[in-house]
Amino acid sequence: MTERDDIVVPSDLWDRVRFNEAGLIPAIAQDVDTREVLMLAWMDQEALRRSLADGRVTYFSRSRADYWRKGDTSGHTQQLTRVDVDCDGDVLLMQVHQVGAACHLGTRSCFDSAV
Repeated sequence: MTERDDIVVPSDLWDRVRFNEAGLIPAIAQDVDTREVLMLAWMDQEALRRSLADGRVTYFSRSRADYWRKGDTSGHTQQLTRVDVDCDGDVLLMQVHQVGAACHLGTRSCFDSAV
C-alpha cells in the first residue's frame, strides 16, 4: 500500500484497525482547522487504502454496495490530512480539509441540529 507523505498516519494503522463482521469500520470526518464534526460514513479496507493513496477521502456506501469519493459528484471534497484510530481499533477519525458542504442535504455538517 502506498501512503502519501503529507497524511499523518499511525505507523501501526493496519495492525490496529478492526473491521466489523461485514468488513466495515465507521469513519468520522472532522474539520482539521475548526475541529467541527462533519459526518460519519463507512469504510472497508479498500476505501481506506484509496483514501491514503490519493489523499481524497473515499467511503463505502452500504446502501449502494459501492465506493464513493467525497465530492466527485457534488464538488464538496474532503482532503485527508490525518487518520487516527480509537483505543479499541473499531472507529476511524479522518481529519480533513472540507470544501463545501459535508452533508448530502447541503449543510456544512450532518450534525447541525441540537436535540
